[in-house]
Amino acid sequence: MRATLWLSLAVALTACVSIDESGDVADSSTPAPIEGPGGGGSFGFGRTASAQEIAALDIDVGPDGAGLPAGRATVDDGLAIYQARCAVCHGVDGTGGPNDVLAGRIPGDGFPFATEAARSTVGNYWPYATTLFDYIRKAMPFDAPGSLTDEEVYGAVAAILYLNELVAADAVVDSATIAGLVMPARDRFVPDDRAGGPTIR
Repeated sequence: MRATLWLSLAVALTACVSIDESGDVADSSTPAPIEGPGGGGSFGFGRTASAQEIAALDIDVGPDGAGLPAGRATVDDGLAIYQARCAVCHGVDGTGGPNDVLAGRIPGDGFPFATEAARSTVGNYWPYATTLFDYIRKAMPFDAPGSLTDEEVYGAVAAILYLNELVAADAVVDSATIAGLVMPARDRFVPDDRAGGPTIR
């Protein structure tokens, strides 16, 4: 029993020390910093992103349409994309599936707050078609976000707007179309400009 205890202690102590290049015992309980390519004691993780890599991620689209890329799609183009990449989650017509319901309007363009009787859809809740483009480009489809080309995103937007009766069947959707479209819920949202509370920077 005592021999086993001493052997365990010896193994534990050996694990805490190492022999440096000069043959001296070095304390390894505090690891020395690993020099990065530029020195300075960094751990050498990562590297500086290139301008091209930053540009690939700097793709935000604002409500006013700033940042929308070139491209266009017809509703027919969009319906084909929708059936191939969106319908499995949102239903063939956008009104049912395992994930969010996308299509549907409330008579008089009412404004439900996600009630069971009237689901919040793109047609009755989304305030800007421009940010619909932004969201789809970054986050959809669920199993491969960011995999759609800009034209495919325009197509998906065209299909969803059409399924919500916001564009005609023969519409061509591009940056001008969606920047100029006034969504039914546009005026239901107001900027939160309250002051006096804590400021988050």
